[in-house]
Amino acid sequence: MTITRIEPGPRFCQAVVHGNTVYLAGQVADNPVPSVGKQTAQILKRIDKLLKAAGSNKSKLLSVNIWMSDIRYFNEMNAEWEKWMSKDNKPVRATVESRLAGPQYLVEIMCVAAK
Repeated sequence: MTITRIEPGPRFCQAVVHGNTVYLAGQVADNPVPSVGKQTAQILKRIDKLLKAAGSNKSKLLSVNIWMSDIRYFNEMNAEWEKWMSKDNKPVRATVESRLAGPQYLVEIMCVAAK
């Protein structure tokens, strides 16, 4: 079965396609402004771009993991999520509080989707 790697970097790829499954690396904001909502919106746009490059889209999401540096902002993150997600095709999802790669990052999102 073919493996396609999208946006390979020095340590990992941003997305990998294996068969009919798309795996996205954890995505953080390109411009980590001090706002959970704005970082979430940036990440969701990035996810749209990567899914499109992989031949998929948000309606085909299967599983989503979300890490937040402070779970008190859960509702702010969810406000952006709910505006973005496919209403009729909700994935399974987990959201946890965790220390992220740097203090500027408030949210990180990792997804698995069907192709």
